[in-house]
Amino acid sequence: LIWGARTVLTVAPTAVLGAVILGVFLGLLSGYRGGLVDAVIMRIGDTLLAFPKIILYLIIIAKFGASAFNIIAVITLSSAPIVARIVRGVTLDIKNRDYVAAARMRGESALFIMFVEILPNARGPLIVDFFLRLGYTTIAIGVLGFLGVGLPPPDPDWGGMVKEAYGMIFVWPHMTLIPAAAIS
Repeated sequence: LIWGARTVLTVAPTAVLGAVILGVFLGLLSGYRGGLVDAVIMRIGDTLLAFPKIILYLIIIAKFGASAFNIIAVITLSSAPIVARIVRGVTLDIKNRDYVAAARMRGESALFIMFVEILPNARGPLIVDFFLRLGYTTIAIGVLGFLGVGLPPPDPDWGGMVKEAYGMIFVWPHMTLIPAAAIS
């Protein structure tokens, strides 16, 4: 159980951090630039959000194989549009405020305005979303392991432990219930 925690506690935060970095960049760019850039980024995000996440995970992992890198990549790509929408909303609200206009008047670059003037004001919703997404990602990794497309056998994860012990639930219930409780 502890060895499986090592896997979950490295893969989940890495995937969520990747989603936050990608989502922040895309959300700032989309909200600040607007127009065609906003339309293209948001439509690509809408396309990714249209698929049920578990089916998207299964398709991509079945195509490219089960590895820690592929699981991190698929969770990052599927979670980034949600983070981008959060940051875009905050950016649309803040980009017309006086201190942003003052930064434009000073001649600051668009990157400076996005990352120094706008992004710090989005940190509250981003922190909350990061920790919620961390829980969702832990559950997603457990589901993938239970379905048999999680991390390969040398690396145990809690979902794989539940799957392996599921047939013995009436004989040794602790072998199934403890990893399931850890996922919860």
